[in-house]
Amino acid sequence: MLEKKITVQKKDGLDAGMIAVLVQHACKFESKIYLESDDKKVNAKSIMGMMNIGVCKGGEVTVYAEGSDEEAAMKEIEDYLLQE
Repeated sequence: MLEKKITVQKKDGLDAGMIAVLVQHACKFESKIYLESDDKKVNAKSIMGMMNIGVCKGGEVTVYAEGSDEEAAMKEIEDYLLQE
C-alpha cells in the first residue's frame, strides 16, 4: 500500500466539478484508492463519499492506493491534485 500527503493546488480546491473528474481518474484503476482529510477517509471512486471531503486550495489530503496498479494510480491522482 502506498500513502502520500498532498497539498491541493486546484484554484477552486475540490469543488463538485473537480471531484467528478477526480472520481473518473480513480475509477480507471483496479487499486483501492482513498483520500483522507480532517479525519474523514473516503473512497476516491465514490462520488457521494468524495462530496463530503471538502478541501480548499492549499488544503492537505492523504492519498492511499493499494493494489496491482497502485503506483500508476498514486501518480495520476497526485498529478491531478497538483494541477492549478
